Amino acid sequence: MKPLVSIITPMFNSEAYISETIHSVINQTYTNWELLLIDDGSHDKTIAIANQFIAQKPNIKLLKNNANLGATISRNKGIEQAKGKYIAFLDADDLWKPNKLQIQIEFMEAQNCDVCFSSYEQIDETGKPLNKLIKALPELTYQKYLKSNYIGNLTGIYNAKVLGKIKAPSLRKRQDWLLWLAAVKTSGKPAKGIEESLAYYRVRKDAMSSKKINLLKYNYWVYRKGLGFSSLKSVYYMLIFLSEHFFVKSKQVVSINKT
Repeated sequence: MKPLVSIITPMFNSEAYISETIHSVINQTYTNWELLLIDDGSHDKTIAIANQFIAQKPNIKLLKNNANLGATISRNKGIEQAKGKYIAFLDADDLWKPNKLQIQIEFMEAQNCDVCFSSYEQIDETGKPLNKLIKALPELTYQKYLKSNYIGNLTGIYNAKVLGKIKAPSLRKRQDWLLWLAAVKTSGKPAKGIEESLAYYRVRKDAMSSKKINLLKYNYWVYRKGLGFSSLKSVYYMLIFLSEHFFVKSKQVVSINKT
């Protein structure tokens, strides 16, 4: 029997996108999955929409926070309840291509891979393609990963049976980077990247990644608080991050033309 995959999806006032996101899971060619929806205090129609799917699909489950506690706590609640050999993440506004799980799980099983990720494409708030592809590195060591966040959270999968349930730390931002750093470090082996694009990342106008100054500030706290580096070492790695971001990682963003 194919291994179970637990998919973690935090939700907060996601009525505009959550139906399409859930459909992208239901339409997977790989069928042995559970979808854990964690509502973070929504006060729109998010829960009502989710319940429509839950009524039809017993492998979709809803967990609720008593208040708005943030994406980190929501993801960790999902991880705690996950039953799968593999754990994957999909935010409430992002989308997977239909063969996403099948390609990655078959690859991970065949290659004895603990951490896997893939290339992905960007779409705008309305779902229109932005014609940008973020290419995955073929492999990613822990030391390389310290230099910049190379794993798109919506593409990452880790083997919880081997690594245990790795949770996100309680930093306000960039928790996904720290989670995947912990997964790669725990594995002791490089994460493996799949060149094929398997997902769509929705670029929001209010997204943290669009605010460059804040990005730098939060990245500094990854090193200082998340990893416990000294102030001097954190500044040193920030300089490495800037160099990596502008001279290496930027080359992985490729313009694509679709007809």
